[in-house]
Amino acid sequence: MVRGPFKSSSGSITPSDDGTDGHRLPETERSSTDAIADFVAQARAVAASESRGRLVFALDATLSRQPTWDMACALQADMFREAAALGSLDVRLVYYRGFNECRATGWISDSAELARLMGKIDCRGGKTQIGKVLAEARRHATSARIRAVVFVGDAMEENVDELCARAGELGLLKVPLFLFQEGNDPVAEQAFREMARLSGGAWCRFDPGAAAQLRDLLRAAAAYAAGGRDALLRLAASEGGAARLIGQMR
Repeated sequence: MVRGPFKSSSGSITPSDDGTDGHRLPETERSSTDAIADFVAQARAVAASESRGRLVFALDATLSRQPTWDMACALQADMFREAAALGSLDVRLVYYRGFNECRATGWISDSAELARLMGKIDCRGGKTQIGKVLAEARRHATSARIRAVVFVGDAMEENVDELCARAGELGLLKVPLFLFQEGNDPVAEQAFREMARLSGGAWCRFDPGAAAQLRDLLRAAAAYAAGGRDALLRLAASEGGAARLIGQMR
């Protein structure tokens, strides 16, 4: 079951509450057969989760992106379709907007569910909060085995050196950043290029309203998350978006 978005009072990103009260139930004796069955079930669950690609999909939902927001929502399904041909993909949606509002979902494995959640988001005025997105990815990079972070945005209004430091940390953990910039803001471009370089990822620009450009980039990022560098190389032979990414990755 997909967990709903949740925002803590401090403004940091946290997963939604799972409904438990945090208390441990009294332990009871169990048969060895039950214990073995539980162990086998847990082992299978771990194996299944490790075989799936995991991607953090981060979006700038500030007011400047309203004109092309619907397009971005519609194109996310292509990420899943590309990944389905290579294996499987789980996506954690992270978005920021308004005053100090930054939210994250649980892991989503169904494109229809992701589309439903994105359809409920409207853009609101506010400054960028890319630092929170990177911090969220860093927290889950090892425990959730994240393979990549995709960010779609048009501006950068934060301390660039702090963002670059966090991007470098993700690079050390082998989690590349794919930063897809809408428009031509030179400040954003300089920051995004350097963050991509430090993480071992890639930066690409797409024109406002250019659905085909963004679709190719999202498909390429999904291919990498689901199948690694080899999958991206195979896709690069036929699609320009993948070629643009692989040409920058170290």
